[in-house]
Amino acid sequence: MQPTKSWSLVVVAIISAAIAWLVALITFANLPPLPWTAVPALALLAFGEFLFARNLRARMPGSARPGIRPVDPLAVPRVVALAKASSMAAAVFGGLAAGFCIYTLASLAKPVPRHDALVSAFTVAAAIALLAAALYLERCCRATKPPEDADDDTPYPDGQHGRR
Repeated sequence: MQPTKSWSLVVVAIISAAIAWLVALITFANLPPLPWTAVPALALLAFGEFLFARNLRARMPGSARPGIRPVDPLAVPRVVALAKASSMAAAVFGGLAAGFCIYTLASLAKPVPRHDALVSAFTVAAAIALLAAALYLERCCRATKPPEDADDDTPYPDGQHGRR
């Protein structure tokens, strides 16, 4: 798997923000006030992934300390998939919230748009926290580079590369 590219997350967030802004432009008067439930959900996910990443980093091969059981090698691709999915979800939710926030900034004097602007701003902050935690988790899954020795350039001691 390739590491997550930051530009792809930015593109997804921008597209999501544009979609949310268009939806708010067309139907804002008919929408109910935004709920606060996304903020603690995203924040708890970010906190959990951050703690998981710290635990995993200590158990990765090459960085494992004596007495700590190393991580199962088959679990690492699953964790990377979780990190990639979390970063993409954070980009989508953060973009959607940013689109609503941009739309509501024009009418902060009214109570409902002010409430929606606050909720969407906190949702963007929680999505950024989840995005950072997911990228950290993905980074913690990287294998350490093996040490490079000048003497080990050839796989066979006689230098024949397997020819006999």
